[in-house]
Amino acid sequence: MKNPFPYALANKRYHTLDYALKYRFGTKLAKIPLHGGFTCPNRDGSKGIGGCTFCSASGASDYLLEPSIPLIKQYEYGKTIARRKWKTNHFIAFFQAYTNTYAPLEELHKRFDPLLEWPDVAMIAIATRPDCLPDNVIDYLAEINQTKPIWIELGLQTYYDETATRIHRGYELSVFIDTVHRLRQRNLEVVVHIINGLPGESKSMMLHTASFLAKQDIQGIKFHALTIAKHSILGAIYQQDPFPLLTQTEYLDILVNQLELLPPSMIIHRINGDPVANDLLGPLWCLDKRNFSNQLDREMVRRMTYQGRRYQNEH
Repeated sequence: MKNPFPYALANKRYHTLDYALKYRFGTKLAKIPLHGGFTCPNRDGSKGIGGCTFCSASGASDYLLEPSIPLIKQYEYGKTIARRKWKTNHFIAFFQAYTNTYAPLEELHKRFDPLLEWPDVAMIAIATRPDCLPDNVIDYLAEINQTKPIWIELGLQTYYDETATRIHRGYELSVFIDTVHRLRQRNLEVVVHIINGLPGESKSMMLHTASFLAKQDIQGIKFHALTIAKHSILGAIYQQDPFPLLTQTEYLDILVNQLELLPPSMIIHRINGDPVANDLLGPLWCLDKRNFSNQLDREMVRRMTYQGRRYQNEH
């Protein structure tokens, strides 16, 4: 069967970030993770203590340098590492750890303004929460976007507020919907994280989260299977009373069905998470990223399917 998906690279049947960036910039872009020294309202007592139940104590900073190291030194070090893997002189400055807009506006200026002067920063990516984007911050990010393109990553994780309560997300779905609307009013690109396999969720619920996002004005999505980090709230629960986690076969099935529901134009930034091996309780199959990517490619070919197959039928 000829691949009908117009964005495919090689044997990919979904809209990869690599393809999207090469199409947009004409070259490979490497992502450089940065630690801006932010915290999170779900950790400092504003919304909660300890973070979301699945979040490790590091707040996704396991692979980052210490925030005490100046950003320019973090960036230069990251470029050195990236160039060992790819031949490129164009980079994405990615603020990854914790909530990267959770600070007074003057502090955000100190973190983000210097990037506008770094000539090889092609894009800026900022991971944050929908409840940490007041209008004055969105206005500021829109100003940055006039000089260098920027995307905003939001951790939705699930459509369902009852699940969000169980995982201590700390905000309701209505907050996400409103924030996406305000970001898009200012022409800021939005990337959304979701987690498959959250406690209490069925396959149909996970598919509904994808179906919901297919109808939103977002430009990208990051998929994750629920992983259990030792140093997390869920990790403590799991070690006391282990509960079932998605197998690779189950996750593949769910992911393929979700990809079918999404519009072909939506960029797939990630197909699974990137857990730290020595902090991972399970599932261990998540550690072999290359194998999983190959399995996904083969499964989509086997099913003779592609991203948007069911979206095109339903819209």
